[in-house]
Amino acid sequence: MSDIETLAAFVARTPGLAVLTGAGVSTASGIPDYRDDAGDWKRSPPMQHQVFMDSHAARQRYWARALVGFRALREARPNPAHRALAELETTGHVAGVITQNVDGLHQRAGSRRVLDLHGRADVVRCMGCGARRMRHDLHDELGDLNPDWLELGASVGPDGDADLERDFADFRIPSCERCGDGIWKPDVVFFGDSVPRGRVDDAFALLEEASGLLVVGSSLMVYSGFRFARRAARDGKPLACLNLGRTRADDLYTLKVAASAENGLAALVESLEVMALRPADQA
Repeated sequence: MSDIETLAAFVARTPGLAVLTGAGVSTASGIPDYRDDAGDWKRSPPMQHQVFMDSHAARQRYWARALVGFRALREARPNPAHRALAELETTGHVAGVITQNVDGLHQRAGSRRVLDLHGRADVVRCMGCGARRMRHDLHDELGDLNPDWLELGASVGPDGDADLERDFADFRIPSCERCGDGIWKPDVVFFGDSVPRGRVDDAFALLEEASGLLVVGSSLMVYSGFRFARRAARDGKPLACLNLGRTRADDLYTLKVAASAENGLAALVESLEVMALRPADQA
């Protein structure tokens, strides 16, 4: 049997899997990932929560780069990996998705039960009063305040960042109009911040009711994702991985297949369809 056929057999005998996804699921949609195949940073680590909150200059740099880089997230469309997971949910092979991504592409592909572990990048929140607004609305305001920056181009980074380096001192950032001076921040968990407790509890509840766990497109180097693989292993649940390169949980998997998310998941769906058509005595 090929690796994909072996994975298909795993999925077929473990219906109702929880799936944990990472950046590798969205790279085929044009959204870069953070780490290489060895699990090391490809670029400087992303913005830290406390730095963002404490430094106006850091916020100027963040929002100026986002004004350029967020176009990649705004224009991204679901790829075969997202569509395959939605189909696997429809057929009962997948119970739900816990995603570390903030792009909303699982929902747009048709997945119904999705837990956005790290939040959603298309929403911003006032850190003073809790008001929320759509991110494109804030970006329109940023563009009106900084029209010269709209013409700039730069290579796109993960989660709406851009490789833009210049003097950011004149970049203007609006405050929250509702409370007067609140800081607008993407409604996502920055590095150095914690995932809200209720969201973690919901993810563990999904894992508890699931028959096993499939990790797709994640190195699990961040503890917020790794803990679910560790819990599945602790509870004796079957645990498989589809990923290119090393992960933090390599010693925990029942099965690991090296393939890109989009190619591997599309082939998995096809293999499951073929298995379903076989006579019972050949299955």
